[in-house]
Amino acid sequence: MATISFSHNHQSSDNRRGGSHHHRHGPVVEEIEGLIKVFNDGCVERPPIVPTVSPTLHPSTKATAFDIKLSNDTSVRVYVPDAAASPSVTLPLLVYFHGGGFCVGSTAWSCYHDFLASLAVKTRCVVVSVKYRLAPEHRLPAAYDDGVNVLSWLVKQQISHGGYSSWVSKCNLSNVFLVGDSAGANIAYQVAVRVTASGKYVNSLNLKGIILIHPFFGGESRTSSEKQQHHSKSSALTLSASDTYWRLALPRGASRDHPWCNPLVMSSVGAKLPTTLVFMAEFDILKDRNLEMCRVMRSHGKRVEGIVHGGVGHAFHILDYSSVSRDRIHDMMCRLHNFIHP
Repeated sequence: MATISFSHNHQSSDNRRGGSHHHRHGPVVEEIEGLIKVFNDGCVERPPIVPTVSPTLHPSTKATAFDIKLSNDTSVRVYVPDAAASPSVTLPLLVYFHGGGFCVGSTAWSCYHDFLASLAVKTRCVVVSVKYRLAPEHRLPAAYDDGVNVLSWLVKQQISHGGYSSWVSKCNLSNVFLVGDSAGANIAYQVAVRVTASGKYVNSLNLKGIILIHPFFGGESRTSSEKQQHHSKSSALTLSASDTYWRLALPRGASRDHPWCNPLVMSSVGAKLPTTLVFMAEFDILKDRNLEMCRVMRSHGKRVEGIVHGGVGHAFHILDYSSVSRDRIHDMMCRLHNFIHP
């Protein structure tokens, strides 16, 4: 996910105090309005543009949620649907990475909390939402490292039950899916590439599929959909915001043709990846790049299902509450269920 558009003209107290902040931290060197400011001295401000919420869910949700701290920098929010209540039931495990251009976002953002609670119930899965380290304080590959470490932690919990046996015992680690939207989809992809290439968890974790929702990839050469800026008003991601996120997230000095940004520069794209489901949006500037990614993966023998939702933009499933978006979200949930439970 990236730039979040709101109809109001709210100005945060940080912006109103801009003069004192400029004096104390120097000039702003990078900014995505309303989301992040990076100052010359390295100070980073992230205005609270999206409400954060506790893991508490209303009983009508038909799921429970709770947070587990893994380290000073990482944690997970776990969603267990009531469908797991039967002692004999184990459910697929979805490991979910939130969006935010690698620079913003949280498992506690209300938009993710609501979506993932619904996802757990409607797809009959245990969902583990990952809070990973953010750039620019922690540039890539920090988020990828955190993703791999969460998988390692899950395997250890399954073996030891680590005090969380009531929910870990409900997870079927032979039926695991890596999922994410926008930058989170990039993380899911890169974590899957690492795990499948190393074979590290081959005996303890079976990665059945990858689900990429509006995956955040890039490149130095612009695609047609990236050039069509008139679509940006219907979508949450603009080209300028995309470029800023990459400058803040990639290793210093790297171009957008770095393989973490542009996997198509690699000779074998997703060489050992399992079946992949890719969701795209008609008004997303990333649509053409995502379509090309699907095409190249198929040309390398990968099983890839690509879905383009019409009439909506980037990250509509968490940011757009229109009737059109609700219809597309319903379709997305149905397709997710069928992909996970073929």
